[in-house]
Amino acid sequence: MSKHHANLQHWLTGWGKRPELQWVPKILTKFPSATVYLVGGMVRDIALDRPSKDFDLVVTGVLARHLEAELAKMGTVDLVGKSFGVFKFVPKGHDPHDPIDVALPRREHAFGTGGYRDVNVQSDHRLPIADDLSRRDFTINAMALQLLTGNFRLDNRLADPFGGMADLAAKKIRAVGKPEERFREDYSRMLRAVRFACQLDFEIETATWRALKRQMKNLNHQANGERVVPYEVIAKELAKALAAHPVWALELLDDSGVVKLLMPELLRMKKCPQPPQFHSEGDVWAHTVLALGKLGSPAFRREFPKTAVTPELVWATLFHDVGKPYTLTFADRIRTNGHDIKSAELFRAVAERIKLSSTGLNVTAVEQVIAKHLIATHAKKSEMKETTVEKYFYSDRFPGRMLLQLTYVDIGASIPPSGRPDFSCYRRLKQRVAALGRRLKSKRVLPPSLLDGHEIMALLKIPPSVKIKEVKEFLRELQLAGKMKTKAQAKKAIFKKFRSA
Repeated sequence: MSKHHANLQHWLTGWGKRPELQWVPKILTKFPSATVYLVGGMVRDIALDRPSKDFDLVVTGVLARHLEAELAKMGTVDLVGKSFGVFKFVPKGHDPHDPIDVALPRREHAFGTGGYRDVNVQSDHRLPIADDLSRRDFTINAMALQLLTGNFRLDNRLADPFGGMADLAAKKIRAVGKPEERFREDYSRMLRAVRFACQLDFEIETATWRALKRQMKNLNHQANGERVVPYEVIAKELAKALAAHPVWALELLDDSGVVKLLMPELLRMKKCPQPPQFHSEGDVWAHTVLALGKLGSPAFRREFPKTAVTPELVWATLFHDVGKPYTLTFADRIRTNGHDIKSAELFRAVAERIKLSSTGLNVTAVEQVIAKHLIATHAKKSEMKETTVEKYFYSDRFPGRMLLQLTYVDIGASIPPSGRPDFSCYRRLKQRVAALGRRLKSKRVLPPSLLDGHEIMALLKIPPSVKIKEVKEFLRELQLAGKMKTKAQAKKAIFKKFRSA
């Protein structure tokens, strides 16, 4: 027995004790002709020993109205479309925000538009489970596990008509049946293939990959003036793939044509030169791939223990240098002055185009960090004020920790001829941040300003003006440097510097 079969066998021995499935034996007792299957992604995840909570069940041999009536006795039930035959079922005592999908077996007929909702779905309680599984996207998602009471052996319990278990063992993403047909039914499945490959660290099977590359251009297809695959769906798949495995995701998205189709700005990083005295690793694209690979590395985890790599950090790393080709000049040497600001602008444009915020991504935070990712080069006290450290690393309005993380992976991917990245400016910046923290009562709570604007105007006898801001910044710098702690000291300082002026 393979490890995947063993995982399924182990799960079967305890399924009857799961609170989410306490209703299944009652259905089997009430309807002797019924068969209940756990299907889809959860079967895959059980076999892989991955955590999963998305229960998806198919019940055969019971009319929809009879199944609905019985489920209603055991919880709340909502029929999602008569022809769909899908119930959103919440058993008594279960989280009402996490319903279980209970469905009759279904056939699907796609209209041929490639839209993920452009299908005609018909349920039929007499349909064999293999027919239901044949409409699914990939073999690893087209398996069903029959739930029986009093029988915990896997023998004849697993329906796997398309070889999903073999593909799990081979670590392959393979379309069910002909991949061209599967993708024409729903073009978003092409991105799902990439996403599953990244989440599971699998490869996409050759025929599936070739069909995916041929049809990828259809991802931007429109019908009746509207996108067949909405950007919200695209953004969700891109975000999941990049969050799961940034480097593998970028390689697949590039090779499949997705980058060219949706984020062509990134491609200009290829063959964009960098000054060799700082970047012997190659062009901007090579540097970016290397930086993505630093995320979650052992060195990164040591530097930022107990800190997850957020989706925002992944997108910031991917786009942090995208502005270099747009700002490239050749004078005394290769320069890309202002590329940090240009990179932030380009990211914002892409994020708005493909609706990245619909995934929950904090687009503003990513943009802020990209725009300031060169801050470490000014970490010397002579170049960076204490108020600057406060602004970017001790403010709820700026993601300072993510800025440190991006700085770290950016430097780690910048390889000088010596072969050893120079972290001196990063360490200097980190020391400045820590030093300010030590002077504070709490490392995340800054002391209030000693004087407010009204007090400053009264002391200097001046009206509201930009002068107030200048005075406040002057006082704040002295306060954060530990050179001034009381109102009396603050008043004396501004009298000395500003009263005569």
